[in-house]
Amino acid sequence: MTTLKNKTLFITGGSRGIGLAIGLRAARDGANISIAAKTAAPHPKLPGTIFTAAKEVEEAGGYALPLQVDIRDETQVYHAVEKTVSEFGGIDILVNNASAINLTGTLETPMKRYDLMQSVNARGTFLCSQACIPHLRKAQNPHILTLSPPLSMKAKWFAPHVAYTMAKYGMSMCVLGMAEEFRSAGIAVNALWPRTIVATAALQMIPGVKAEQGRKPEIMADAAYVILTRPSREATGNFYIDDEVLASVGITDLTNYSIKSGAEPLLDLFLD
Repeated sequence: MTTLKNKTLFITGGSRGIGLAIGLRAARDGANISIAAKTAAPHPKLPGTIFTAAKEVEEAGGYALPLQVDIRDETQVYHAVEKTVSEFGGIDILVNNASAINLTGTLETPMKRYDLMQSVNARGTFLCSQACIPHLRKAQNPHILTLSPPLSMKAKWFAPHVAYTMAKYGMSMCVLGMAEEFRSAGIAVNALWPRTIVATAALQMIPGVKAEQGRKPEIMADAAYVILTRPSREATGNFYIDDEVLASVGITDLTNYSIKSGAEPLLDLFLD
């Protein structure tokens, strides 16, 4: 049985939500977790900081390196990657989790928000991948996992929030291209997306949606764990959906992941 013991994960946006959940699942194996996120001081509306996340990782059995990083800043990203390599001896896994969301139409999207989503989602994913790949090349079972949706050129996914869709699909295009580019190097590059909404702070950005209509972040963490323990040369270029990944290892009862027992979770964006 492959585990993540002694593996080093560089997780963007790792201070809360899905990023933290993935870190905690790996920590239970005794993994090293670099928590690369912006929040170093408590936020008035959002839970968790890089330091509270680091404490949780260590309590779960892992080794944590809290790093205050704005992934829009090239210097900060490269510095954080070098610090991770210096601390843990290398990088085995990159999780591109950090993301900005603004579900607004064209006329309602300020250019400041447009720029934020492009800078964090598409550019940030590209930059973090670029910075980590030289180190991933040296790893035994290297993976890049990006939390982005399957690509679909249906107008219905663009019309309500074209700016967000472009930024999110930018992350997915990194997966599509880099999976093929680095296939011969043995670096697995995959995407993971939830079937249903996941109860994280991002839900605050979706009008009228309540946490109890979603699933716990742990469903994404458990699916990520399955992917990240697969042989990298045998599993690349995939756009995985969380419940399909779990079903592939015999987990079909998802009731434990429900926020509210008996509630039917809402389908997430970008999935028919």
